This record gives sequence, C-alpha cells and structure tokens, in this order.
Amino acid sequence: MMWCGEADSHGKFLHRNLRERLDALQSGTEKSKMALKVVGAGLGRTGTMSLKLALELEHLGMGPCYHMLEIMAHASQRMPQWISVVRGTPDWDAIFDGFASTVDYPTATYWRELSVKYPEAKVVLSDRDADDWYDSVRETIFSPKNVDRILNSPAGEFMLGAVMGPFVDHLDDRAYMVDYFNRWHEDVIAALPAERLLVHRSKEGWKPLCAFLGVPVPAEPYPRVNTKESMQARHQSAYEEGRNASPASPEAMEASAQAYVANMIKQAWG
Repeated sequence: MMWCGEADSHGKFLHRNLRERLDALQSGTEKSKMALKVVGAGLGRTGTMSLKLALELEHLGMGPCYHMLEIMAHASQRMPQWISVVRGTPDWDAIFDGFASTVDYPTATYWRELSVKYPEAKVVLSDRDADDWYDSVRETIFSPKNVDRILNSPAGEFMLGAVMGPFVDHLDDRAYMVDYFNRWHEDVIAALPAERLLVHRSKEGWKPLCAFLGVPVPAEPYPRVNTKESMQARHQSAYEEGRNASPASPEAMEASAQAYVANMIKQAWG
C-alpha cells in the first residue's frame, strides 16, 4: 500500500540534510509549525512522489511535503487522524503540523477544503494522460491484489473513505475511470482562479513549477522517482515476504514505507 539541503563536496545544496529528514521520518516529528504554502490537487500516480521531492528541495522552500507515504510511515500516529477525517471531524492543523505543502492521496481528495482552509496556498494539479493514469493505477496502487489487501487491512476504513470510495466498484471499467480522472481535472480548473493554479506534468520539469512559485530554477535535474516498475517491485517483494498474505501490521507498514521513502530520496538526489 500504499514523505531541503546540505552542501555536498561541490558546494551545491541538494535535499535537506538527509540524516535530519530520515530522523524525522522515523520519529514522526518535524521542527516547525507553518501554514500550507502548496496544496496538491492531483490524483495519485500523476508524478506526486517526484513533485513531493521537488517541493522539498531547500531551494524551493516548500517542504516538508505531506504525501500518502507520510501516513504509512507513521501509521500508528497518523492513521487515527485520517479516520477522524473520514468520520467528519478533521483537525487539519494537527495533520499538517510541520508541513509546508501536500500532494497525493489522501489530501488531494480534500483539495477544496484545504484551499479554503489555507487561502494563501497555491494549488498544483499534477497531470498525465488519463488512459496512461488508468494503466498505472490498475497495475500498482489499485491492482486487484493490492485493493483486496487494502480493504482487508486496518487501513481499510481510511482508504475507502478518503481515497477509493467514489470508484471502488468501477476499477475494472476503463471508460468510467478515465472519465472520473478527466472530470476531476475539469472540476479543479473550473473552481480556482488561473493565478492560483498550476497544471503540471513531471516531464515539464522545473521551469513552470518555479515560475508559478516565484523561485529560481535549481541546477539539479527534476526528480523522477516512484515509477510503475519500482512500485510493482515493492509490492512483489512484500508479497514474497508474506506481508500481502494477511493484513499488514502497523509496524510492518511503517518500516516498509520508511525504507521506500529513504530509497526514493537517494534515487532523486544521490
């Protein structure tokens, strides 16, 4: 199932001190309180992990960035917060304490509420071809095996209520899912003023994102991580180790997610 830089030997600022970030991942804490600067409205599997790492580059000043993996990496702490959201009593300030931005599920589901809660935040709608998106989710996060595991795990109520509810009965229907994706994007674009919204595809890289955020373009290549193949390999590894044979324990979920995030950070920045 399915989070900015220390100088290297050449003096470049890369990701925020990796040791500090991994310590924060393991402890579930961040040092500062802040209002969200960026709200991600794009659905999962639209380059959201790459966007997360891009926003967390210290040069941009938009991190830490909240992502589904932040929940899975600290399930015992954060899952109850999202159960409260699903049951109608969200505490957004507690959920986003220490975060400056958010992307991916489940926060994308609540982009309307968050854009009102944080009126100064800019909104990024991560995008890709709708048919390609369907192929990707059906082979990764919403594959039959993964969906079965999700719905029969301790995270089932959360995932059904905050992510999958509108389409869980239509996952085999390509036409329905592609239309769902396209309508989602149309709704976001129609609801927000152009100056507050950026529609962004990972292949477009830094230039439009940095222009929208009002920051210079970094020298580092735009991160490209969390491919379909890497997610499939992660799921297969979990299955072979027996974690998919029964609902994962919170401890196993947290350890797996923390390791995956650390690997994505290293892939992005070395």
